[in-house]
Amino acid sequence: VQLQASGGGLVQAGGSLRLACAASGGTFYDMAWFRQTPGKEREFVVRIIWSGGSIRYADGVKGRFTCSRDYAKNTVYLQMNSLKPEDMAVYYCAARISGLRVQYDSWGKGTQVTVSS
Repeated sequence: VQLQASGGGLVQAGGSLRLACAASGGTFYDMAWFRQTPGKEREFVVRIIWSGGSIRYADGVKGRFTCSRDYAKNTVYLQMNSLKPEDMAVYYCAARISGLRVQYDSWGKGTQVTVSS
């Protein structure tokens, strides 16, 4: 599966951005968003199961971020509202072909989210 992430940019604190991750070349069990800042480990943000739509958010983004999917476009979206400076990171989408796998199989190139205070 190939993943193409888009939608990052510069926004003021309190603002919103919507990220998109378009998948092609195969099917997958779930897709997740992670984020990473320099010097820190990659951090889980949200996971959505493609069939069924079950979603799990990291505690720090609950109530502010909303993950959704578009079957027709084979795309997962991450709507980010009330952005905080601590949300600033490179965001990556990833997909797994099976929920039995611990590691994600496919990764998109990151998209930078910059939040100014």
